[in-house]
Amino acid sequence: MKTRITELFGIEHPIIQGGMHHVGLAELASAVSNAGGLGMVTGLTQRTPELLAREIARCRAMTDKPFGVNLTFLPSVNPPDYPGYVKAIIDGGVKVVETAGNNPQKWLPALKEAGIKVIHKCTSVRHALKAQAIGCDAISVDGFECGGHPGEDDVPNFILLPRAAEELSIPFVASGGMADGRSLVAALALGAEGMNMGTRFIATQEAPVHDNVKRAIVAASELDTRLVMRPLRNTERVLSNAAVERLLLKERELGAAITFEDILPEVAGVYPRIMQSGEMDAGAWSCGMVAGLIHDVPTVQQLIDRTMAEAHALIHERLAGLVR
Repeated sequence: MKTRITELFGIEHPIIQGGMHHVGLAELASAVSNAGGLGMVTGLTQRTPELLAREIARCRAMTDKPFGVNLTFLPSVNPPDYPGYVKAIIDGGVKVVETAGNNPQKWLPALKEAGIKVIHKCTSVRHALKAQAIGCDAISVDGFECGGHPGEDDVPNFILLPRAAEELSIPFVASGGMADGRSLVAALALGAEGMNMGTRFIATQEAPVHDNVKRAIVAASELDTRLVMRPLRNTERVLSNAAVERLLLKERELGAAITFEDILPEVAGVYPRIMQSGEMDAGAWSCGMVAGLIHDVPTVQQLIDRTMAEAHALIHERLAGLVR
């Protein structure tokens, strides 16, 4: 399948793997790229630029196909060594960067000079237009269904994607609720040039996470996610568990007076315990509503091949048969 996204990134299929904390390691990113998609190494999962450089080298040893690095710019009193991370990306010969969080404008000149294509994650049309204006090459449009941070506007993809298509001139992919060939065809129909899958890729054989995490996603329905940190205007969609229920109870009890420090036990430093050790109630962890569409744990190759076969069948058979 050929779209502006496959042409921009030099990939076979218009499928991008989301940059997920403690999931986007070389094993998963290389598997996605080898299967014809665009794998993504999560930059800040690596605690230092030196560790990111090592992870990029590991990924390059596992694939000769294009892959990217996700770099999230967080507001912080003590920010990560962003200059070091950017240097590691450039020195590693990475050709695609997915930026998220704060405006990436400060870092674009160095990335562009190195020939790197930048795709920025946005949860609203206004932010997407800003990203386009500052020179980003593509947008990942994240609808309200997505795992992680859906923004504060609560606009689902059935509205957000065609709105983005009305306003943007650069290509964009759909993110949030994407699971299979149906998702891809729907995204294309609504104006996207491909899709970004996060939660779906966690439930694959190559995802470097504990089997308990994969089993939890397969067992979950579309009703099993919760929105936390809304009073802090840092909303996150997570899979329901005991820690999440404790967090929501604190939000109800403290109301507008709640601070980030009040919920630290449920959100700070919990990802290694969940993703590597399989302690499913250790804290809150991002998961999309798309869990309701995930029923198995295939290899990445099987997932992408199946997705593309479904998409082609929908386009050439079912939809073509409706036209008289």
